Amino acid sequence: MSRIQSVVRGIGGYLPKRIMTNDEMSKLVDTSDEWIVQRTGIRQRHIAAEGEMTSDLAVNAARMALERAGMQAGDIDLIIVGTTTADMTFPSAAAMVQHKLGITKGSAFDVQAVCSGFVFAVATADSYLKTGLARRALVIGAETFSRILDWTDRGTCVLFGDGAGAMVLEAEEVADDAPERGVLASSLRTDGTHWEKLYVDGGVSSTGTVGQLRMEGREVFKHAVGMISDVVEDVLEKTGKTTGDLDWFVPHQANRRIIDGAGRKLGIPEHKTVITVDKHANTSAASVPLALWVASEDGRIKPGDLVMIEAMGGGFTWGASLIRW
Repeated sequence: MSRIQSVVRGIGGYLPKRIMTNDEMSKLVDTSDEWIVQRTGIRQRHIAAEGEMTSDLAVNAARMALERAGMQAGDIDLIIVGTTTADMTFPSAAAMVQHKLGITKGSAFDVQAVCSGFVFAVATADSYLKTGLARRALVIGAETFSRILDWTDRGTCVLFGDGAGAMVLEAEEVADDAPERGVLASSLRTDGTHWEKLYVDGGVSSTGTVGQLRMEGREVFKHAVGMISDVVEDVLEKTGKTTGDLDWFVPHQANRRIIDGAGRKLGIPEHKTVITVDKHANTSAASVPLALWVASEDGRIKPGDLVMIEAMGGGFTWGASLIRW
């Protein structure tokens, strides 16, 4: 007997060239480097250039992931992009990525779960691969959140940045008793009763405008640690693992205090936690794959490592996946 597992073949990332520091932010709104660092851990963020779209960021990350995987674009038959900031209302960012990569086969679509988008996309791709609907998937988190910020609101504009991260997953058929690899289990949640705590005040069928991000920061913080712990513990239970088995915890990079709080609640030591929020800020659906990319490139995440990813976003949505690298 055999089974299919979704194995990570490559990881890539891309950050726009422009870096905006906290000192630069203080010239736009009433804030300071000390205020931002103390409350969020953020020191800088990357901002997409004029004319640089979400699909452009995604394509750059995708090309690196393909190179790391030793694959060509034509090897891919599934593209899933987690994003809230697609280039257009339609077609999807995934369709544009497919086009820009020169791929004309398979399927491509977006997943809209805000900051949880990449985790939702990983779980979706894993299901496609394990059921034979695709063979090789390009899973991307990409955002240009700078385009939906109110740059006069210091409570939100200091928190976000732009970027993209990409992962290549491949279906691998192995014997039932073969060592576990790839995506082992996922847990996804949504509770729309909380939508007013984190949302964008515009949309196609409501205002006909793009709108700007609105957030009740204290409310989001209040729910975040508990929701993150919920899905992480669920995934561990599904796989028979414990937090002690984890080599790396790669959380959504929204706020250093949330990351630290979740780590304490779950009993995951700081030295096993990947932190990029200081340099990237919150890049929404791109934050988890960017953190994976950074930790892979610098040699921390190695083949065989057990890696837990998690995220929480507007909706509320939240989710986690456990991956054997």
